[in-house]
Amino acid sequence: MTSAPTTVASQPAHALLSASSSHRWLHCTPSARLEQQFPDSTSTFAAEGSLAHEIAELKLRKKFVEPIGPRTFSNRLKKLQENPLYQSEMLKHTDTYVDYISGIVHSFVQPPYVAVEKRIDYSAYVPEGFGTSDCIIIGGNVMHVIDLKYGTGVPVSAQQNTQMMLYALGALGAYGFLYPIETVKIAIVQPRRDSIGEWEISVADLLAWGESIKPIAAKAFAGEGEYIPGSHCKFCRAKAQCRARAEYNLQLDGFEKKMPPLITNDEVGAILAKAQDLAKWAEDLKEYALAECLKGNEIPGWKAVEGRGHRAFVDIDAAFATVKQAGYDEAMLYERKPLSVKGVEDLLGKAKFKELLNGYVNTPPGKPALAPVSDKRSAVTLKSNAAEDFS
Repeated sequence: MTSAPTTVASQPAHALLSASSSHRWLHCTPSARLEQQFPDSTSTFAAEGSLAHEIAELKLRKKFVEPIGPRTFSNRLKKLQENPLYQSEMLKHTDTYVDYISGIVHSFVQPPYVAVEKRIDYSAYVPEGFGTSDCIIIGGNVMHVIDLKYGTGVPVSAQQNTQMMLYALGALGAYGFLYPIETVKIAIVQPRRDSIGEWEISVADLLAWGESIKPIAAKAFAGEGEYIPGSHCKFCRAKAQCRARAEYNLQLDGFEKKMPPLITNDEVGAILAKAQDLAKWAEDLKEYALAECLKGNEIPGWKAVEGRGHRAFVDIDAAFATVKQAGYDEAMLYERKPLSVKGVEDLLGKAKFKELLNGYVNTPPGKPALAPVSDKRSAVTLKSNAAEDFS
């Protein structure tokens, strides 16, 4: 169960057709080249995710890949904990990830091969395609490809996940001649969303998919094809200025030609579908326009102004001491609030919470909300009966 880290000095940090952006360039082939005009910005959330990945990698290497003594492990972990973005909950969430992988490893009769943060090459299907897979486990005729998603904002499905399928193709290229792999099991672990998604595909079907995307990837690498707006625009660096997205959001597909004074339910559904991206696009435009104004560039009709500030004590201890000296009871300066259910669960841990408090928790139905038909939740209706009408 060993794996040596692979380094490729001649390659850039990220592939033009990266696996993580594959959902975008597979749908909108020119987008990858278009994005090159924009800086590759990062965020605090992304940096937090990178730190969590480093902690998880350290734990996995100690457990499955290389002998790391307690003192060395402690020193390496302490260095990571010195990062200003470190939060104590990272230890718990990375444990969830490590425990999941441990369960897979120990499910094999013979110790499987384990690779951690493995640089893989999928350029046989995508020009200059490469990336880094969080964890690969191979035993018998099964290969597991596992990814840690530390964020909380976007739920990620493992089913037909193109990022993971590209990683799997790269892993097959690296290990297929060494192991009789017939089945690939993909998993995405999102510990902060309490979610682990799994999906399985045969090697034959995976290879067929890889062949099917070759012409699409070739067009994407060349920057050719039609710009096609959609949900995949969300993380595109060109999303605010993309003309195809602007045109898509500024048209109503002939709704202005409808003669009756009231629109139909069919039209309501179609307009709502378009309005969802219209609202997101408007926010993207505002963010871009603000950045331009702050650079000193002109956006006709708009300017950057100072936002509303929020009052805060310069020295809260000194302020409260002054209030107490004026004769007010110190207890009046504080609020006592009980922790939420999630707060208590985080405090106790899921197992202890379930053991002690499971019988004290009730989850009533939530308030009805509108969702696309693709949402996994069941549809609900509010149908009154005669008894309710006359009660």
